[in-house]
Order: sequence, then C-alpha cells, then structure tokens
Amino acid sequence: MKGPKSKVMPSRQKQPPEAPSGVSRRSFLQTALAGGAVASTAYVSLARDLFAADSGPIVIGHQCELTGGFSSWGYWHDKCAKAAVKLINEGGGIAGRKLEMAVADTESNPAAGARKLRSLIQRERASFIVGSVHSGIMLASIPVATELKIPYFSAGEATEATGSKGTRYSFRTGSDTYALAAAGVPWAFDNLGKNWTMIFPDYAWGHSHHQEHRKLIEKRGGKVNDPIAVPLGTRDIVPYLAKIPEETEVLFSVFFGALSVAFYTQMKSMKLDEKMKQYSVSGTIEAISPKQIKGAAEGVYFLENFPRPLEYKDDEYHRAFIKMMDIDPVHAQENGSDRVMAKSHAWQSYENFFVLKKAIEEAGWKTKKDTPGVIQALEGLTMDNSLAHPQGAKVLRAEDHSGMIDCYISRVENDKFAKKKYIPRAELEALLPPRYDFRKQKI
Repeated sequence: MKGPKSKVMPSRQKQPPEAPSGVSRRSFLQTALAGGAVASTAYVSLARDLFAADSGPIVIGHQCELTGGFSSWGYWHDKCAKAAVKLINEGGGIAGRKLEMAVADTESNPAAGARKLRSLIQRERASFIVGSVHSGIMLASIPVATELKIPYFSAGEATEATGSKGTRYSFRTGSDTYALAAAGVPWAFDNLGKNWTMIFPDYAWGHSHHQEHRKLIEKRGGKVNDPIAVPLGTRDIVPYLAKIPEETEVLFSVFFGALSVAFYTQMKSMKLDEKMKQYSVSGTIEAISPKQIKGAAEGVYFLENFPRPLEYKDDEYHRAFIKMMDIDPVHAQENGSDRVMAKSHAWQSYENFFVLKKAIEEAGWKTKKDTPGVIQALEGLTMDNSLAHPQGAKVLRAEDHSGMIDCYISRVENDKFAKKKYIPRAELEALLPPRYDFRKQKI
C-alpha cells in the first residue's frame, strides 16, 4: 500500500525562525541547525526554491502510528517529522537535493507495520527509514530493513532494538529500557524504597523494562516481587492491582494510552498511592494531561528525557521547538485543542531527519551503493544542542548505535511536572557500557 508523500506542513503549524535582516534564509537556518543563534520570536512563511542539485529528491520513509492504539503518539511523531522535512527543505535540502517523506501508517500493528515498511522501501523507494515508536513494530521491522540494507531509526524503547535483535542497520537516538533503568533506579531506590513490584502491559516494551530494572534493583540488594503482566486491551485492571503484595514500597508501572488512564484511575480509587510510592517512565503518561485524568497521576514520579515544562530546559532551541509544535510552554498542550504532546518520544521523529541529513552529507551519499558510508558516519555521530537537536546534545554510540542523552526525574504536583533530578548524559553514559558492537557485522 502506497503511503502519501508529505510535502506541506499543516496550515496551523508555526513556521521556522525568521532570518535577521541582511542574512540569507539558507545561511541563517544552516547556522541555527548547527547550534548558532536562533531568532525565537518572529516566525514567517517562505516559499522559495533553494535546491542546487538536480539529481532528484532523497526519499526518507516515516513509519508512523497514525491509527490504532498508539495514534495519540503517532499524531505528534507525524507533526514532528513534517516540521523537520519543511525546515530541511527551507535550508536547501540534503546536499542540495530536495527531501521527500513517504509515510506509512502502521495501524499500531506489528504485522501491518512490517508489511508497510517493505512497501515504503520497495515501492516508495525510501533510502532511509525514521521508524516506529511501537516496540513490537520496531522489532518486527528491523529484520526487514536489514534484509533490504536500509538504515532504520527506531523510537521505541525495548532494549533489544540496539541489543540482542539489533544489527548494523538499526539505530536509536533516544533512550531504551537499559538506559532508563540506569538513569532512574539509583535515585528511585535510594529515595522511594527497596521493595518493588512491577506492573506492565504484556508485550515487548513492558517485559524489557521489567528485565532491565530488576537487574539493577537486585544488584543493590533490593527485592523485586513477581511481575504482573496485563493483557493488551484490558479495561478492568483491578484484578491485577489486587495481586500487588502488601509489602511493596515502590509500584513501578509501564503502560500507554487507554491502559495508562485505566491504571491511574483504578490505582487511585484503590488508594494504592497512599500505601506505596508510584514510579514510572514518561511513556506511561505520554500524550496525557494529568489535569485530564483529574489528579489520578498526582504524586507519581516519572523519568523523562525531554522535560514537559520549558522552565527545566529553558534555551532558545527548546523555545523555538515549542513554537513549531504550537504547544504551550508549561503543559505541552496544543494550542486550540486538548491534545498533549508525546514530548519524550516524538522529538526523535524530528531529530532523526537531521541525523540522517548530517550523515548523508558527511558520507557524500548519492545512491544506495553509498549507504555503507552513511552507516559509518552514523557510528559515533555527535549532535550539538541546536534547532536540529532541541532535546539536547547527544552522541550516537558507535558500538551499539544507542543514543546517549540527558534524562530528568519529575513528579506530578498540582497537575504540573516538577523536576526533581537532572541526570546529565556524561553521568549516565558511565553507567551504560555497550553490550554489543555491531561494527563487527558486515554492511
């Protein structure tokens, strides 16, 4: 099934920064994207042809959850991707060639996602893929991308994508469960409690979190009770909540979408938050406003990798990104609607286009035969905090193709996220020795 080529941003979306007087639009954007000054107050719409090369467009596929259970996230991944494509093209494209994005709706289904990925590559001629945030789809897609020798960037968090099921062709700029456990467990163990129970959806993402967190908790002498895996589609979580041992000090939850809402509201109604500390990761409350669930998430601690309020990473690039996404700077809610940005994940569908742009240009990529050079350029690629990388400075580790990024522990207080701890990338990287080296594989 053909996916539509995305060439135009939604009409209500904010535009990229305006160039100062006397500075060309292209040079201004190139400076801003590389980490130079950004005019973050004035926005204009420009339509001009900046492309120098005539060798045809570069097609990057976007594998996105536009429908199904992850569609509340997919809306933001799609919006971020469109913003990146527009900004890159206004800055002259990639190596002077226009960037075109081919989109495939995964339907939030692993089988459909993998099938449509093959179509993106073989029918739409996508040379690179900005991939799925759904861990099941991501893991089903990596073998397809590897078979067809196409670099694939995932946004899901199951460690296996850059671990046991990773390949020379799989990359991830964001966090995985290995990194999230390393970032959060030391603080949560010392400050919240030593006896943990984990409750999560019965699929790859949840099981991966359980495995990685359990290792670190037990290593510190803590106790991890039997895991509670909840089938996808469950509405009544009370029977599962009833299995939580009384001695539990920390209830670690990992859900998404409707399952998250069901968990928080039913957990609150059982007053479990009065008996044990509540700890989670950002995915559990992505695209959900604490206010919209009427305080059910009040007091819960979350590990984030892009703080929801601007004030906890207040710089010109974050401010510019917020304007592009058309969200408010406190709750990350879309102006004029009740949608809340899936902010700790969707930034990858924006930044990954710039990562590919940099690697393509460094490698001098022209056609598929040049793809090995792009892979080598990606391995160890550094990214400065900039308009291209508003989440922050990061590195794509050479050995396991994992993004090393900053993290934050926040707590919901009066329906707002309040930062409690900042975990800088350098501190986190020291806790995360690479467990795989994909460079040993042939390209």
